[in-house]
Amino acid sequence: MSLGVVFGAGGTLGEAFHRGVLQALGERGLDPRGAQVVVGTSAGSIVAASVRRQVPATPIPPLADRAARRRRVLPDRSTALAVLHRPRQALNALLLTPELASGRISTELMAHSLRRSHGDRWPDAATWIVAVRRDDGQRVVFGQEGQPVTDIASAVAASCAIPGYFAAVEIDGTAYVDGGVHSPTNADLLAQADLDTVVVSSPMSVDPRRARPKLDLPLRMLFHGYLRSEVWTLRRSGSQVISIEPDAPVHAVMGINMMDGRRADEVHDRAYELACRRLDESALV
Repeated sequence: MSLGVVFGAGGTLGEAFHRGVLQALGERGLDPRGAQVVVGTSAGSIVAASVRRQVPATPIPPLADRAARRRRVLPDRSTALAVLHRPRQALNALLLTPELASGRISTELMAHSLRRSHGDRWPDAATWIVAVRRDDGQRVVFGQEGQPVTDIASAVAASCAIPGYFAAVEIDGTAYVDGGVHSPTNADLLAQADLDTVVVSSPMSVDPRRARPKLDLPLRMLFHGYLRSEVWTLRRSGSQVISIEPDAPVHAVMGINMMDGRRADEVHDRAYELACRRLDESALV
């Protein structure tokens, strides 16, 4: 079975959420280290790089070596989706003007620490790290063919450069900021990867069936809408999708401040329990 794993944005508590999901995947025989493609955005890029640093139990078959699979035929909404994407690009560009986007905190210490852990080489297996080009708001996917080339530490630092907080990261003279500006998950990138199954860990959205009124609920519902569109694109390509979003208990533990590490252990535990349920419900394991 070919597997793709998506780690979304989410700050310190998002990383804890991802760790809980990783534990559940591993216990159910879905080794994320052996995924054909791993996608990381913002905090999720840190987790994606960490996963790729570990040696998988079995070799990872290259994407290009897999035979194309017969795809389900669904109504073609590509034109409508393209129209919907254009306003988001325009909004990205507006929000990323230097006056609004320039933070003061450098990500160089983060990049230096990442280089000590990961070295200068890009992982051999497909690892896609998402950032946004500041001058025009366009999404950039480091590690994907035809995209700008850099080392994994620089790509992760760029993906984590939250506008207005961190300074933009310059790579070959171009400034990049947090990939979450485009989408907290960017799961639609895997639509062309011909994967059997995609698991999306999305700590910034919320499962609307189990949501409770909170101050950040409207924003989480917006991000759920982004994810729902991306999941539709993946399913249209023929992939089974398991999206893991906070339910009411996880949302309650997370609170409003996703950078509050004091609740990381509890978020990990709740996310693990949630991921176990979602995986069991999927009938995949």
